[in-house]
Formats: sequence, structure tokens, C-alpha cells
Amino acid sequence: MSIVKTTCFLFPNQKSIYHGKVRDVYNINDEILVMVVSDRISAFDVILPRSIPYKGQVLNQIASRFLDATADICPNWKLATPDPNVTVGILCQGFPIEMIVRGYLCGSAWRSYKNGKREFCGIRLPDGMRENQRFEQPIVTPSTKAEQGIHDEDISKAEILQRGLAMPEEYELLEKYSLALFAKGTELAQKQGLILADTKYEFGKREDKIYLIDEIHTPDSSRYFYADGYEARFQRGERQKQLSKEFVREWLMNCGFQGQTGQIVPEMSDEVVADISNRYIELYENITGKKFIKVDTEDILGRIERNVLSYL
Repeated sequence: MSIVKTTCFLFPNQKSIYHGKVRDVYNINDEILVMVVSDRISAFDVILPRSIPYKGQVLNQIASRFLDATADICPNWKLATPDPNVTVGILCQGFPIEMIVRGYLCGSAWRSYKNGKREFCGIRLPDGMRENQRFEQPIVTPSTKAEQGIHDEDISKAEILQRGLAMPEEYELLEKYSLALFAKGTELAQKQGLILADTKYEFGKREDKIYLIDEIHTPDSSRYFYADGYEARFQRGERQKQLSKEFVREWLMNCGFQGQTGQIVPEMSDEVVADISNRYIELYENITGKKFIKVDTEDILGRIERNVLSYL
């Protein structure tokens, strides 16, 4: 079985290639992007040493599905998905921020809150909140979009405007789109017996029009809880049964790694890799309600290249 660890294609009219944490992005004539979703996996802003079979297919197909399902809410960059690991879309100038929407106090926000932090991106949270507690209304807590190997940092609306990362009217639209997308994501999750706890959105601009870009509502960008039993577990102070990449972060933390200087990434055994792959497939099936169909991976790079060339 092959995996997509990295790619180095040369497509017609290709201007450049960018290797991100998970995606390899090809600029075609400064007009469209060919985004190849690899099987790489990252956590704590670090690319882990081993890739995960079928992870790229899972992420790309979930994102493609939800881009289509939310196109009436916000214009998005997607033009086509010529291959299970590829999305082709409009090239936009990305805003250097991520719009994080939180419906529940969990993950990194909870870890900071537990350590005494109360102000998040200009939003003051009350004392006495508990892990996985639902906010009365979803909150938007943007972060900077850092370069590889550098941690993203929380940033307030005031700081975004002060630093010129978005104009006031642009930021208002980014926030409006983010909350509307989160509401739709919440509705779609409910149909699958899930709770969309938090997620992130990225946006870009082309010819003065703002587009939703990159992935949406995937387990890499979002955290889902199972709705069944949520309230009982919350009342008992138990951990929520969830669908997200958090299980990978928890495994790393249990191995003493949180991406901090001097820490060594733990080795990933074949068993760990297989378990993560199976968990991603489980995430796909629970989030979409569809059976995951494993595509042929015998010549995965050749397949991707042929399908992209056929589209272009």
C-alpha cells in the first residue's frame, strides 16, 4: 500500500509549489490552485515522522462535501475534485488569520482556562466554567496563521485591525461568515448524532471578493462530540466521547510531547499508525454518514498526476 508523503509534480503553466504541514499546493498560472492533500499528519504545529494511510482521502472528501453543502452561505474556492486526494480551486490571497469558532470550552481553550486564563481574544469568560461546557452563544477566537514550525497565537479583533491584517468591513464579513458556517455545520452534525464543538475557517480574497478557502469541518480542523450521552458525561465530569484529531494530541502528550523546544517526537509504531488510520476512517463515516470507500493506492502518485492532468 502506497501513501502520499510528499509530491513534486510539474503541471502545465505551473508557477510554484508550496509544501504545507499536510497539503502540497500548486499555483497554476496565478489563477487556480491544485491542492493535493497528503497523508502527512501534524500536531502541535509539528509534522509527525510517519504518514497515515488514507488520511488525505478522508480529509479531502469530507472538505469537498462540506464546501458543497455550505456554498449558499459563503462563496468558496472549490472548482472541482478531480481525484480523491485533490481539490482544484480559485487562487486567493489568504488572510493571515484563522477564524476559530468555539461552541464549547474544550481542547486548548480549556487547558488555558484551567491554568487561570480568562480573556480569549478580547472575550472575557466567567469564572467557574467546566471542561466541555457549552457557551450560551458560540464565540470567535481568531489566531494568527503562523509559518511552519511556529505556533499560532491568539489575536483579538482590535489587534487584527490595528495590525492591518484585515480591514474593518472585511473582518465583519469574516466573522459573519464564520458564525453562519458554524451554525450550518452544527445543523449537519446534529443529523449525524454529533455536536460540532469547535472548528476553524480560513478565508482569502480575489478581485475584492472574499472566499472560504482550504478545508472545512474535517477532523483536522474541527472537534465533534457524540450527542448521545453528552449531558450525562458532562454532569458527571467525565471526558466526552469525541471525533477529532485530539486523540493524536493526547497520545503525544502521554508520550511527553507537546511541541515545545527540546522535546523529541515519539516513535510511531506500525500499530499506532494503523490505529490512527482506522480512527480517521471512523471519523469519515460518522461525520458524513457514508461508507468510506478505499481507493486504489498501488500507484497513488501516478493516479493523482493523471487525474489532475486530465482536469487541467
